[in-house]
Amino acid sequence: MLRTLTIIPVHGLPEVRPGDDLAGLIIDACEESCRLEQHDVLVVSQKVVSKAEGRLVEVDPDDPQSHKPLVVEESARIIRRRGDLIISETKHGFVCASAGIDRSNVEPNIAALLPDDSDRSARRLRDAIAGRCAVRVGIIVADTFGRPWRRGLTDVAIGSAGLLPVLDLRGTDDAGGRELQVTEVCIVDELAGAAELVRGKATGVAVAVIRGVDPAWFGEGNVVDEIVRHPSEDLFR
Repeated sequence: MLRTLTIIPVHGLPEVRPGDDLAGLIIDACEESCRLEQHDVLVVSQKVVSKAEGRLVEVDPDDPQSHKPLVVEESARIIRRRGDLIISETKHGFVCASAGIDRSNVEPNIAALLPDDSDRSARRLRDAIAGRCAVRVGIIVADTFGRPWRRGLTDVAIGSAGLLPVLDLRGTDDAGGRELQVTEVCIVDELAGAAELVRGKATGVAVAVIRGVDPAWFGEGNVVDEIVRHPSEDLFR
């Protein structure tokens, strides 16, 4: 049976600063937008996670390229360069532009780095929210990535907790009764992309609640171990 999902933007989250209790701020904001319920999934912007964890570095506000040395420091390796564009692999295993370093939605003299461990960040939020609100929730830390061979950006999960990151449909039948051989659905990426439709890029909405997610999708797993493809399985690197 097809499920109906409701995606709710969470308004009222204040400016997040290093050391802030991000879980508490999210809970307070949700009280105004939508009281959290059992099996809600919260999709949280990487930017506010990085801010709360102090993953901020000062750069020259007058030089749009002053964060480029940080890209090398935050990269496990540089994959491609073209002009000012650098595509690199981060220590987490993500392949993205500029090692995920971003200067949008921060002060002009600040660059935001990716969290050291986004899966751990998600677990901390999940545990804190579950403990204070007595509900089982899933957490996705989302960031905006480009995609090889396709134009445009979309949000993807760079960390998760409380959810099965991949729904393995191999061995089940399709609508025509044929057995699926290779189908694995990246649930957390799909939810991250859906949530971005209500969060936007310039609205100041850093958190969205997705309601109606199948309880069977809840479980233990993480992004780095279960979604990032091992180089031995990668046909393009």
